[in-house]
Amino acid sequence: MAYLEVEGSRRIYFEHHAGSGRPVVLVHGWGATGRCWDTVAPALLENGNEVVIVDQRACGRSDNDFADVSISALGADVALLCTRLSLRQPVINGWSLGGAVAVDAASRLGDKAGGVVLTGGATPRYTSAPDWPHGGTLDDVQGVLDGLAADRATTLKGVAAAVCAKPVSPEVISWLWGMFLEMGPRGDKSLRDLADVDQRKTLGALTVPVLFLHGTEDGFVPFSGAEAAVELCADGRLVDFPGCGHAPFLEDRQTYLAELIGFLNR
Repeated sequence: MAYLEVEGSRRIYFEHHAGSGRPVVLVHGWGATGRCWDTVAPALLENGNEVVIVDQRACGRSDNDFADVSISALGADVALLCTRLSLRQPVINGWSLGGAVAVDAASRLGDKAGGVVLTGGATPRYTSAPDWPHGGTLDDVQGVLDGLAADRATTLKGVAAAVCAKPVSPEVISWLWGMFLEMGPRGDKSLRDLADVDQRKTLGALTVPVLFLHGTEDGFVPFSGAEAAVELCADGRLVDFPGCGHAPFLEDRQTYLAELIGFLNR
C-alpha cells in the first residue's frame, strides 16, 4: 500500500502499477474509490500502460479528516502525485467529479500532461447558469446533502441505483453503494464545492488532447453539457454512448475500452 502526504500528516492512498506504455492516472467520481476502475485497469495493464489509481481525500483508503476537500485541492493532489512518481506525459482520466479534478490537475501540469479523458466528466460546470443551460441547480445539490445528513445509507443507495441507465446486475449497484458508504462526511463538501466550480476558461486553455466519453442518457451530467464542453477545447473529441448513463465503462465496457485504449495508443 502506498500513501502520499498532501495536507500536513494527512495522506491519500494510491496504487502505482508498472508498465512501459503511456502513464494513465485514474481518478474516481464523488463518493467512490479507486476500485471503481477494477474493470478498466486490467485492460490498460494488458495494453502495457503504466497505471496509477488514486483514492481522493475522504474517500476509500485515504484519510477522512481533511480540512480542504475542494476541487482545487483534489486537483493539486493528482498533479503532485504525477510529479512525485515522475510520470512522463500522463493522461488523466476522471469520472464524474473526477473529471473536474482531472481538468484542474492537467492545468497545473501544463505541458507535462499528455492528455485528459473525461468519463461522464462533471466539467466545466456541474450546475446550470444563465449562460450554461446544462445540469441541475444548487437546490438539487443541497437536496442531496440534506438527504445525506438525514439518512446517509438510503441516500447513497439511491445515488448508486441512478448511476447506470442500461440494466446492470444488483451486485454492481451494491458494489457502487459499498464504495459510497466508505466516504467520510467531509467528502460531502467536495460535492458542494463542485456545484460552484466553473472551469470554462481552464478547459479552454488546455493544450493537450481531451477525449469525452459520455452516455447519452447520463442523469447526473447531461449529454448536452458534454456537447457544449467539447466546443471549448482546442483539441477535443466527443464519443457518445447511446443508451448509457453516467458510467459507460460499466454499461458498454468493450466500446469504452476500445475508445480509451485507441486514444492512449495514438
